Amino acid sequence: MPLPLINAKARLILAHGAGADCDSPFMTQLAGALAEHHIVVQRFNFPYMQRIIALGSKRPPDKMAVLQSHFTEQIKQTDGSLPIFIGGKSMGGRVASMLDLRDTPEVKAIFAFGYPFHPPGKSQWRTEHFSQLTSPLHILQGERDPFGKKTELTDLSWPKVSVCWLNAADHDFKPTKISGWQQHQVIKAAAAYCNGVIDEILLAGH
Repeated sequence: MPLPLINAKARLILAHGAGADCDSPFMTQLAGALAEHHIVVQRFNFPYMQRIIALGSKRPPDKMAVLQSHFTEQIKQTDGSLPIFIGGKSMGGRVASMLDLRDTPEVKAIFAFGYPFHPPGKSQWRTEHFSQLTSPLHILQGERDPFGKKTELTDLSWPKVSVCWLNAADHDFKPTKISGWQQHQVIKAAAAYCNGVIDEILLAGH
């Protein structure tokens, strides 16, 4: 359960990536950085990850329909006392972006932290649904992310998708040494951007 925050202004339901659970160092750092902006982060594990933790053996992710259903349940079971946003790391962000949110108007926007545009080195793009999005999708992407680099996306755009590029960062927001940045700083920058978007949406709603 997320810790209560003084003067909390929003709740972000955050899903993990394919290979690490909701308490991974990345997820923990991101949740802490968002909490500094008074955003309550609600993390959860998909069913396959729950089995990995329980059995101690690796398993592939569940089918997309199962992941979507489980994410939808998290939204339905969430306390609606705060404005709700959803998102996730890599695969978790993709799942969030693929949810049918027409029946969940309480969800204000989606955040993807390192979107897996395509498998590294392959041209199988995972953007078919972008043209049908009913909620805004905000992607925070490392400039050198092998799942979708800045150079690959320069000429691409979708009506409800915006991309914030993170300087010299990879898929896990780890920057190059020459950049002078460290991973925790990139994660904090991503959280600050997320906070700015949430503030704009909340202000527009008043």
